[in-house]
This record gives sequence, C-alpha cells and structure tokens, in this order.
Amino acid sequence: MTDNAFKGGINEIDLAALFSQLGIAADNPGAFAGEWSGGGDRIDCHSPIDGRLLGRVAQADKADYDRVMAAATAAFEQWRMVPAPRRGEIVRQIGEALRQHKAALGALVTIEMGKIRAEGEGEVQEMIDICDFAVGLSRQLYGLTMHSERPGHRMYEQWHPRGVVGIISAFNFPVAVWAWNSALAWVCGNACVWKPSEKAPLTAIACTRIAAMVFERNGYDPALASLLIGDGPGIGELMTHDERIPLISATGSTRMGKRVGAVVAARLGHTILELGGNNAIIISPSADLDMAIPAIVFGSCGTAGQRCTSTRRVFIHDSQFEDVKNRLVNAYSQVRIGDPLAEGTLMGPLIDKDAIQNMMASLRLLSENGGTVLCGGDVLTGEQYSNGHYVTPCIAEARNDMAVVQQETFAPILYLIRYSELEQAFEWHNDVPQGLSSAIFTLNLREAEQFLSHCGSDCGIANVNIGTSGAEIGGAFGGEKETGGGRESGSDAWKAYMRRQTNTINWSTDLPLAQGISFELG
Repeated sequence: MTDNAFKGGINEIDLAALFSQLGIAADNPGAFAGEWSGGGDRIDCHSPIDGRLLGRVAQADKADYDRVMAAATAAFEQWRMVPAPRRGEIVRQIGEALRQHKAALGALVTIEMGKIRAEGEGEVQEMIDICDFAVGLSRQLYGLTMHSERPGHRMYEQWHPRGVVGIISAFNFPVAVWAWNSALAWVCGNACVWKPSEKAPLTAIACTRIAAMVFERNGYDPALASLLIGDGPGIGELMTHDERIPLISATGSTRMGKRVGAVVAARLGHTILELGGNNAIIISPSADLDMAIPAIVFGSCGTAGQRCTSTRRVFIHDSQFEDVKNRLVNAYSQVRIGDPLAEGTLMGPLIDKDAIQNMMASLRLLSENGGTVLCGGDVLTGEQYSNGHYVTPCIAEARNDMAVVQQETFAPILYLIRYSELEQAFEWHNDVPQGLSSAIFTLNLREAEQFLSHCGSDCGIANVNIGTSGAEIGGAFGGEKETGGGRESGSDAWKAYMRRQTNTINWSTDLPLAQGISFELG
C-alpha cells in the first residue's frame, strides 16, 4: 500500500483498506497481553470530522485487567534480564515498523482525533524519533562512580528496571505520548500497560499491534506492550491502586492528575504527571513580529487549541499592542477550517460536543468578566460541517486577573493582555496555577536572559523567539505547579523509569565504618 493511497479528504480515502492495513475491524477487543479480549461494554468510535462511525471497541473488564496485569508482570521478569543494548535493538525495529506505517497511522490519527494531516503524521514522526533516541540511550544508562571516604572501598550507583509501567494518555496526542513513555520504559527493562483515551482507542489498537508484532517476531513476550481500553473511573482506578505498577505516567487534566497523584502516593508509588497548561507568550517592544505572529497563530490554532502547550495568553507591550492585535485578527481570517485531511486545511474540529460546550461556557464567562471578543468564537454549521465539531478560533482582549484567563480551556481561545513594564509581564505570566510552556519574543539579550533566569518564567519549558507549541523529543517534556512536575521524553527523563541503587564494595582486609565511627567488640 503506497502513501498516496491515504491522501485526499476523508471522503476520498479507502477507510476499509486503511483499517485493514492497521488491523482495525468493525468490532475490536480492547484488552491485549499476548491475546486479545474485551469483556466490557462496547463503545462506539465516531470521527469528529463528520461524525461517521469508525468502529466499536469492547472495553476491558475486571477479568481482562487481572489477566493483563499477570501477563505483563511475567513478561517483565523475563525482559529485565535481556541486555539493555538488545532491548534497544527491539525498540529500533519498532521504530522501523512505525516508519513503514507512517502514512496510514498519520491518517488514522487525523480521522479519529481531528488534527490536520501534517500534525497527524508529525505525531507518528515523534514516535519514530523517540525510538531512535531510545536506541542510543540503551547503551547510555550510566551510573556514577563516587570516591569512598573509607580506604579500600569502591562506591558507585547503578540503575535497575522498575517493573510494570502504567501509561495513561489523553485524546489530543493519542499515540506520541505512549511512545514517549514506552520506548524509554522498554529500553530501561520494563513492561508497559497502556490505558489510552476512550475518545481515541483505534490508534491505540493499531500501535499495540505493531509493537506486539515486533516483540513476537523476536521471540519476546508481546505482553510487554499490553493494552487496556476502558473508562477512567474503572480501569484507571484499578491501575492507580495496583501495587504491581510501581510507576504510573499520566497525561491529561489537572483534576485527573491530582486524583492519580494522591492515590499512587498513598501506596508510596511513583508518578510522572504531565497535566494542564495555560501557556503564554510575551511580546517585547523589540520583538520581530514577522516571526511572532505565525508562532502565535500556530500555537493557538494548531490542533484546534487542544494541545497542552497551546498558546492561550499573549502579553503585548503597549507600544506593540494595536499592531499585534490587527495582525492577529487578519491572520485568523485566513485560517482555513474544515476536513483536516483536505489539502490546505489549517484547523480541524474539536474532539466532541462537550469541547464545544466548554468553549462557549468560557466565552460567556469572558463576557461576564468584562472581556471583549475581537473575532471568532462561533460554532460552524451547514453541510460542509455537518455532524462535525467545528468552531472559529477566537481572539479576545482580556485582563490577566479574569477568572476565565486563569483557567485552561481546551479550545482555540487566545487572550490578548496589555502590559507596560517587563517585570509586570513576568509577574502576570507566572500568575496562573499551571506552569508548562512559555515564550518571549525579543531581540534584547538582557530581556531574553532574564526570561530564562530564576526570576523569569516559572514553567518547565521556556523559549526565546519560538512559540509555546512543538517541543522536540530530545528535551525532557513537562512542567511545574499544577502541570504536575513530571518529565517525559528526552534528556535524563529515563531515570524516572528505573530505580537507583547505591553500591559499596570493600576490597580491603579491614572493616572501617563511615564517618570514622569506632565499634569494637570485646
């Protein structure tokens, strides 16, 4: 099947051929641990593009859960003994398999979630990239050697696999976040149990099939890539309470993350939490607006404002405010909205009706707070948008102290806020509960360095002259405050998937004690 087989709008794609290539059927089991099953209620999977029924998935029930956890635990006990470079070779092959299916997987991400084709394929590329990163990492799981204070002793640290890693992902990045976690977890010697969003289960089934095929082909237990599709209060609660899962990585809302964090902490487990974002860009008087405007538009309209790194606030110096406002309103008028598979579309639909309702509720609150809508904020109707969930992206003039500005609305609403002094912009920038991604546009070196300093942005990601959206896998991804504090993907994020052990070896004939303590027996 060529890449061109999946080009064109949604009505031009042979969905049967696409689903056949990726192992998707009309009815799909939602639990996997070497074998597929699904004893729970069925959920219908509709495309947000036009509402068509894509397929059904039988959710996992308690019996499925118990079977999956037993199989994943047994798979881990074998996998941990495989040398790390060999584990990296398997992940390399998974990356190659993803390359072979990039066009099909990218199209499926778009069809099921609604992001435009370039973003769908870009998400698959993120999976490929993290596999490449993990291959190199498999030979770099380094521990330090420290000098002991005791003569004739050697002291060092090493890292061991944790066990079964639970991965809870959200609808907006239905496959990339799983790969960020699983690729690193696998090379670190762990098994993975994935609970994807029930709003995007088909992409999870497709990716699980690809990974399981590679494990099985190499003689390893495919339960290393286990899957549990089910509603959050059911499967999610079982996972967070399960002591067989020492680490849970959860991506989603702050409300969900607080629940996961509290339950896992109560059993002294570990979490990686990547939660809400309320990301801002500061426009300084020296900003290059030809760079800033496209960054703001993509950051706010990309994925229809449904990224955790989406730009939601822009602080604009008084001297630039009217110019920036006019340029943004003009740019928004050029954003083509519609079928995200069609060439030229820049913004697809929201995920469902609830997302539209949440957006409209925020716009009502904006009005009550005294804000002003400058453009957009309409629900699109008519044959072109029939049965889909389309809106026009909204720009509003607001104040930072408005309640609506302090919260994250997972929709394309952009708040423009005036400032006079840079210190004021920094203060307002940090004056929200979330702390994920941030950016400043400036040609002033001092302003850039101050923004990146300890008295500047309080976010986990801080950029200069690029937007808030579009992080690379080479850097650790995550944020502070109500964003959760966890890190996924690159840098030394691998350490979260392993347990640290400090070792001391006495190669002398004496038994000296630390701190010079003397303990003599008569």
